[in-house]
Amino acid sequence: MTTVKKPVGMSNNHYDTLSQIFQHPTSHNIEWRAVLSLLTELGAVEEKHDGKYTVTLGDESETLDRPREKDIDVQMVVDLRRMLSGAGYGPEPTDS
Repeated sequence: MTTVKKPVGMSNNHYDTLSQIFQHPTSHNIEWRAVLSLLTELGAVEEKHDGKYTVTLGDESETLDRPREKDIDVQMVVDLRRMLSGAGYGPEPTDS
């Protein structure tokens, strides 16, 4: 199981969403509204007129499409893992 350190001041709901994103195997029931709330808390989110969202975490910006369903897909989980890790919110290193 992957362990993600809880950032100081982060709510339990946001921490649960962050943990779900880094969970192995990949969770298939991570709600878009929870992800959007987490990203708004950690960075800057701008909703575009076409239903897309520009998310900035640290030095990186990416455009995300709102999913058709309430849950995000596996590719978005992969993209979020990369963005969140790059901004310092990834899992703690393990001693192997």
